[in-house]
Amino acid sequence: MSRSIFLLIFLATLAGFTALPANSEDPYRYFTWVVTYGKISPLGQPQQGILINGQFPGPTLDCVTNDNIIVNVVNKIDEFILITWNQLPIPPNTNWTYKMQTKDQIGTFTYFLSTTFHRAAGGFGAFNINQRSVISIPYPAPSGEFNLLVGDWYKANHKGLRKRLDSGKALPFPNGLLINGAPQGMRFTGQKGKTYKFRVSNVGIDTSINFRIQGHTVTLIEVEGSHTQQEVYESLDIHVGQSVTVLVTLNREVKDYFIVASTRFTKPVLNATTVLCYEGSTAPPSLPLPVGPTCHVHWSMKQARTIRLNLTANAARPNPQGSYRYKLIPIVRTIVLANTETQINNKLRYAVNGISYVDPETPLKLADYFNISGVFTLNSIKDYPPPGSPLLGTSVIGTNLHDFVEIVFQNNEKYVQSWHLDGSSFYVVGFGSGQWTKDMRRRYNMDDAIVRHTVQVYPRSWSTILVSLDKKGMWNLRSAIWVRRYLGQQLYIRVWNDETSLYTENDIPTNALLCGKAKLS
Repeated sequence: MSRSIFLLIFLATLAGFTALPANSEDPYRYFTWVVTYGKISPLGQPQQGILINGQFPGPTLDCVTNDNIIVNVVNKIDEFILITWNQLPIPPNTNWTYKMQTKDQIGTFTYFLSTTFHRAAGGFGAFNINQRSVISIPYPAPSGEFNLLVGDWYKANHKGLRKRLDSGKALPFPNGLLINGAPQGMRFTGQKGKTYKFRVSNVGIDTSINFRIQGHTVTLIEVEGSHTQQEVYESLDIHVGQSVTVLVTLNREVKDYFIVASTRFTKPVLNATTVLCYEGSTAPPSLPLPVGPTCHVHWSMKQARTIRLNLTANAARPNPQGSYRYKLIPIVRTIVLANTETQINNKLRYAVNGISYVDPETPLKLADYFNISGVFTLNSIKDYPPPGSPLLGTSVIGTNLHDFVEIVFQNNEKYVQSWHLDGSSFYVVGFGSGQWTKDMRRRYNMDDAIVRHTVQVYPRSWSTILVSLDKKGMWNLRSAIWVRRYLGQQLYIRVWNDETSLYTENDIPTNALLCGKAKLS
């Protein structure tokens, strides 16, 4: 088994999902997903893609808060695969049944194959969690909903892209932009006067996008499980790995209108289009396409600051979201993480605080759970960027259960970054240009900062999150830009206490595959 297979083993990307014993009062939903190769032509040229049940993108997983989800995944490709919420890699020609509960979760998410660059070939889909009927929603019930999975795309398959990265070369500019697996042509139909919910996710591997609908505004209502203040936008930026939910009211002339996604901060700009069709329309959408922002960094940063938590809305449980007053919690530790593009052994690598991450032979979760020595060293990565040239290593930050931590992402490069934390959501409290200093804390939003799982960091800028580390275990903090993650821009946060309890950490499954030193212990 290659080292890359171990990436993200035993971790849950959708923060908050749990494998605790299922509550018999909550419904069960059963799925069987068969993962295969298949011929697809998203950009007009046949290529090998990764399909789930013969579909590209994969099937939508719709459920309700606290549902018990049982997914039997059958691997029919020639490589180990790993689903985002997965705890074990699935060998070729075998299957694995996953059991999880969408405990106290709501909102718009995605699932995807998360190792060896599989995401660049497909194997992703929408994951929608609706609130239980007994919990009110802070907006009028929509007349329907639509999923839009937007992402950049390459004509080369994942093996070719991976080979290029392994040789030390960067990837070229993407060949196109897709919405639900195609650059254009899909239609979404609704009735004049009614309001519809659009769930939009950036499933790309590299590029931020802007989303807009010709002649219409969108009202933001949720991001990655958090109800937002209902700001109205002409267009929205969505960065790699992020998801948003908006309401759109069909209040214009009965005709068709373009839905547009375009790449941000790129030259050239790539576009993908679909069509919003008013029922009874006989008029096709008309050019030109609605104009969106291109390289306007400060415009995007200003918009990001307007995305705030709705303090008057219930969460998945019947308690106010705003009751958690994060500004009153003492910060026990500040960690400043600076990303670096570098060359190590004459090959392209990406580093964080001087370390470009490499996987050990023994997965970190196994080493931590079984107390196996010699696999990792706590605090092997510094809390602040050190001087000197980056090195290869296995980066682990040691923390205590329930620590409340300030993490600053310092981006000194000219490209936008995107960071994701497994296992926990976090408050996005600040964005700013230049170098972060302690004085920047005066700019933080300490009242209604949005809670999410993935945060963008603008070029030559910083972003700050506050996170309560309430889940014991080994959690991956990584670039959501897959080239960077694959080449080392990631680390692990070990959350620990000396108690053994299912309330803080799940037991490893009895049929877990043991690898490396764990197999010998």
